[in-house]
Amino acid sequence: MRDSKLLSFAIFGVLFLVNGVIGEDPYRFFTWKVTYGDIYPLGVKQRGILINGQFPGPQIDAVTNDNLVISVFNYLREPFLISWDGIQQRRNSWQDGNFGTNCPIPSGRNFTYKIQVKDQIGSFFYFPSLKFHKAAGGFGGIRIWSRPKIPVPFPNPAGDFTVLAGDWFKTNHYILRRGYLDRGRALPNPDGILINGRGWNGYTFTVDQGKTYRFRISNVGLTASINFRIQGHKMKLVEVEGSHTLQNMYDSLDIHLGQSLSVLVTANQPVQDYYVVVSSRFTRRVLTTTAVLHYSNSRKGVSGPIPWGPTTQIAWSVSQARSIRWNLTASGPRPNPQGSYHYGLIKPARTIMLGNSAPWINGKQRYAVNSVSYVQPDTPLKLADHFNIQGVFSVGSIPTNPTGGSGYLQTSVMHANFREYVEIVFQNWEDTVQSWHIDGHSFFVMGMEGGQWTPASRARYNFRDTVARSTTQVYPRAWTAIYIALDNVGMWNVRSQNWERQYLGQQFYLRVYSPAHSWRDEYPIPRNALLCGRARGRHTRPL
Repeated sequence: MRDSKLLSFAIFGVLFLVNGVIGEDPYRFFTWKVTYGDIYPLGVKQRGILINGQFPGPQIDAVTNDNLVISVFNYLREPFLISWDGIQQRRNSWQDGNFGTNCPIPSGRNFTYKIQVKDQIGSFFYFPSLKFHKAAGGFGGIRIWSRPKIPVPFPNPAGDFTVLAGDWFKTNHYILRRGYLDRGRALPNPDGILINGRGWNGYTFTVDQGKTYRFRISNVGLTASINFRIQGHKMKLVEVEGSHTLQNMYDSLDIHLGQSLSVLVTANQPVQDYYVVVSSRFTRRVLTTTAVLHYSNSRKGVSGPIPWGPTTQIAWSVSQARSIRWNLTASGPRPNPQGSYHYGLIKPARTIMLGNSAPWINGKQRYAVNSVSYVQPDTPLKLADHFNIQGVFSVGSIPTNPTGGSGYLQTSVMHANFREYVEIVFQNWEDTVQSWHIDGHSFFVMGMEGGQWTPASRARYNFRDTVARSTTQVYPRAWTAIYIALDNVGMWNVRSQNWERQYLGQQFYLRVYSPAHSWRDEYPIPRNALLCGRARGRHTRPL
């Protein structure tokens, strides 16, 4: 009997190592070749990062619980990493694609990511996470569709469009990195806005009159919030980063750095072409660009002034953010009502407060969380943790509350217990909008207000139908509070979605720890894991 159990366990281990994921769910295979190529997004020749010759990169389409096998060949002359914004990587931070979890793919080498989109639906994107490569491209959309038997709270649209929008620099990314960031200098202002890699009226969405279409919009920019609108058309919000929402109507929508959402648009206007407009928000100089909504039988191009965005600033945006609510009657990835999870009735085990700041350290501009400006170690934290390599990081190297002290450099890692339910407050005393993301998890956005958060602020929380997402904004001199169930073991990146801030230290890692060391809680190190730094030469086989 004992031998039989051992044999069964060994077979399970072999199957896991071969397939990466156990189960009957379908596999989808992708082969990507990452190269440099000439691009002209703002009319100026630039050296962009292409995936299979495309800018932006190929669309990933998947269905809930699909296994994605993505083989990435790096033909750049420097290391490269891809991360998957909003994909939760259940039990599998080994595939997260940040330097805290993965070694970069060396030039001329490849790495195969094995990801399961477990219990997820919705709109997301991928992007390069290393060396400020995001400023050169290498990003693309991810659409995760519901399983056929799972009801979706709206009729199937006639078409489904991905909109990757954000600010862009004409200056090449290596000059921005070496000439500004590595010297401790803030970036210049961006030069424009792109929609799907193109500038003014460079992209066209074709629709048939009378039909309804889904637009999945992601802010893939580097430094600025954006506002999205379509001339003469209303937008019905239906999904935010994997959560079905109440279907409110909007004339325009603010989308902050790293955020994604879906709207339904009905082509119910007279037959002609209309502007699709994206403009920057909360910037001194408002940047604007357009695409075209083309009615298929139209012979009349776009005309008239482009529609103005919101004329008020913070108050309008806050009001809109509060109007985004969870659809409690809709099914999620599985056939159970999303509202059955009574997040507001669970008492958090502790409160963590995170304060952002912009200190000067050693004569250079840096950005910090609770006064700690993150420094990349020579070895990915996940590998150092797995192999018990001393001296790479120490747990508790970042305080759980703002200290008010001057900034300092540290490879910052915060401890958290598996299945802990935590309240996190993002406190912003700066004059700019912040955007925060937590890898590996979704969280409930409980509330946002101006001023200093106190325990009394909980009286204004939404305990019933707040939306669950993975990126949230924090307005100037204000706070945003979230509840999060730390139900995913691993080493997870918590970061600013402003890429200048992230690059210069406004990030840290959350080590969600389980003493059980069980494969039920976290998958073992992949056999194809790249090893670098002090982990070089180690063995990856867990059996």
